[in-house]
Amino acid sequence: MMFKWEELQKATNAILLINEVENNTNLQISTDTRTIKPGDIYLPLKGTSFDGENFIDKALENGAAGYFTQNDNIINGAQIVFKVPDTLEAYLNIAKYYRHKVNPITVAITGSSGKTTTKEIVYSVLSQKYKTQKTYSNHNNEIGFCQTVLGMDDNTQALIVEMGMRGLGEIELISTHLNPDYAIITNSGTAHIGRLGSLDNIAKAKCEITSGLKKNGTFIALNQEIIKKHNKFEGEKIYYSLNDVEVIEKAPSYSKFKYKDEIYELNVEGDYNIENSLAAIELGKKLNLTYEQIKKGLKEYHPIEKRWEVEEINGFKFINDSYNANPESMKASVKTFIELYKNPVVILGNMGELGEDEILYHKQVGEYLAKFNKKVKYIAVGNLAEEIGKELEKQGIEVHYFNTNNEASCYILDNLNNNYTIFLKASRSMKFEEILENVKRGICKL
Repeated sequence: MMFKWEELQKATNAILLINEVENNTNLQISTDTRTIKPGDIYLPLKGTSFDGENFIDKALENGAAGYFTQNDNIINGAQIVFKVPDTLEAYLNIAKYYRHKVNPITVAITGSSGKTTTKEIVYSVLSQKYKTQKTYSNHNNEIGFCQTVLGMDDNTQALIVEMGMRGLGEIELISTHLNPDYAIITNSGTAHIGRLGSLDNIAKAKCEITSGLKKNGTFIALNQEIIKKHNKFEGEKIYYSLNDVEVIEKAPSYSKFKYKDEIYELNVEGDYNIENSLAAIELGKKLNLTYEQIKKGLKEYHPIEKRWEVEEINGFKFINDSYNANPESMKASVKTFIELYKNPVVILGNMGELGEDEILYHKQVGEYLAKFNKKVKYIAVGNLAEEIGKELEKQGIEVHYFNTNNEASCYILDNLNNNYTIFLKASRSMKFEEILENVKRGICKL
């Protein structure tokens, strides 16, 4: 991604404080002085605990040709200096400019859960026909958006942008700078309810994805009443539902299902993964992929790190799904696990950002899971996970309680063997990878 200085000035409406760069010079944007290359333009970002402008001199020492700034200072060694009111807004506008310059088919994806999985499935499908760029991992905030767009080659044909949010207005900001052709909402649930206060506010925040959606674009979403209630998009709308699916076969690491008279396969388990794949199917049909291309794309999808990651560690079989958790994803993933695996052991940790009703939401997970396989061993780690365990115990299900990952690791090493399959689910803050590392080392420290 290279720009002429005129393009950067046009995209950001910047004032040039100094310009000694030749007109035909190619310039690349960098926000990190550690990776800056000679000739780059340094764009310093600001946060609550850092100010990138404090490192402009370092960027110039490392070879930067110039920089963006929010003040009038000109530092020795700069060949070009762009003054803007806000460097993050400049970054967003440069990304917006480049998105329209390359002009790929553009897909926006959000949801309370499943958005990263859906993004990966959509990528696997669209890649069967198009040269496709996607959001890396879950880098789904405004900075991740800019990195994703500016990471495109100039011959990119399809761009998939995942959009996360921590409050109202964040998805709208990204959507209006992306101006997508297609927008997908996987669902609207309780994730971040502690920040947004209500299920209606969460749905409103998710539906902000249509703020930048082209009028002739298409909105694709789970057939969920709260999404329909808050969706104000007046263009084409496609709603999908698991109720329209006939599940043909379920097995570990495999699903086979029929949807609208076509049979599809996934090399992952779980009804929720089937549900996520429906968005990719509907999008693939809109983009005129053949059914064979869509089916091939679905079958080639594989989960990314810490999402249903199967590992053999020191003689134990683990399934690590502890990247993140909310009530909906915990219910769905644990239900799938205990249905498909023999001798299941489930390690559950606290779920974060659920607000003042966090105890209630944990209890509801326990009540839900207690309806299924009674022979599961549960391990609860943390004070909130304990609330899940209490509900399970009411139905006669075995639960062991621990305060730390070290304690849970000791229980595994001392009491379990390779006859069991162990499933891990918790919010990222629980750091369940510590359990895997302890087992790998055979360490038990209390």
